[in-house]
Amino acid sequence: METKAVAKYIRISPQKARLVADVVRGMDVDTAITTLRFMPKKAARIIRKVVESAVANADQNDAIDVDTLFVKEIQINGGPMLKRFRPRAQGRATRILKRTSHITVVVEET
Repeated sequence: METKAVAKYIRISPQKARLVADVVRGMDVDTAITTLRFMPKKAARIIRKVVESAVANADQNDAIDVDTLFVKEIQINGGPMLKRFRPRAQGRATRILKRTSHITVVVEET
């Protein structure tokens, strides 16, 4: 049986978040949380919170044993972009895209 947790509109680029997600995909939950806790990336803290939320969601179901959970799937999808302008040389301005992410974590029993 599987459960999932979703975090939307997170202010980190999907490319940077996918680097961290690729490390913990397929791990059991305890190892994944420990790995994320000591990883020096901003995305690690965010993804750890979503994994912990998925485990808490699974804990609400009596049929699921929390000790046997593993990270079945992590999806990092792009969200809407905040469009900003930055002054440049010779009176010009260029557009800066501040990207957001939607993070989905699915955990399942082994």
